[in-house]
Amino acid sequence: MYEQVLETVEFIQKKIKNRPEVGIVLGSGLGNLSSKIDVELALPYGEIPNFPVSTVKGHKGQLVFGTLGGKNIVAMQGRFHFYEGWSMQQVAFPIRVMKMLGINLLVLSNAAGGMNPDFKIGEIMLINDHINLFPTNPLMGANDERFGPRFPDMSEVYSKEMIALAREVAHQNRIEVKEGVYVGVSGPTFETPAEYAFFRIIGGDAVGMSTVPEAITARHAGLPCFAVSVITDLGIIGQVSTVSHEEVLEAAHAAEPKLTTIITGLLNRL
Repeated sequence: MYEQVLETVEFIQKKIKNRPEVGIVLGSGLGNLSSKIDVELALPYGEIPNFPVSTVKGHKGQLVFGTLGGKNIVAMQGRFHFYEGWSMQQVAFPIRVMKMLGINLLVLSNAAGGMNPDFKIGEIMLINDHINLFPTNPLMGANDERFGPRFPDMSEVYSKEMIALAREVAHQNRIEVKEGVYVGVSGPTFETPAEYAFFRIIGGDAVGMSTVPEAITARHAGLPCFAVSVITDLGIIGQVSTVSHEEVLEAAHAAEPKLTTIITGLLNRL
């Protein structure tokens, strides 16, 4: 794996002029945030050695380099999901590549279902912790110390400093934000009413099919991580209704300007 990451990094370094400082992963329906990036280069995943290719509607499938909020960034316009059939190591692969390219902060975004009764569709939730209910972990198997330690500490996966800065940005721009625990599941089915109830009982505020593997990989690599969910549907007890992927994308698109403001403002303050 290390040799594959190194090969990919060397390929990319020949293409770019500036070392990225921040890595951003754009989730379902949030890929248009890249329109705010002053783009230097866009590399389709299919042209990058060892990269998987995203198969999900709403994920464009390219690595974008440029500037946002005064910082050199690399953004994944479309992520890889465990439910697509990729291994956890493949899902984690781009994070390791971004780390080796030189980023010192990882920003993750996703569309999520809200279980917290205080949540409404279209709201933003800053992730302060997670519960991993994926059937496996990206760190399973032999550990390569060049990536990180065998047993990484998980007491602060999501940077408290970044959360505080994001709250300041939101307040100054009159954007209401929530804060809570993200439950990561494999998907690809949406949750049953009983599952939503269970996730709420064990301490979850929102649920989705991504983010957790990438956050674990970032923590393993010693990367500070900031993550945010757009609440695109509700799984509140007594309020569970049918939901489609198209409806999730529509809700995410509607909330995208708020998310763009928060992430851009956050980068400006670093």
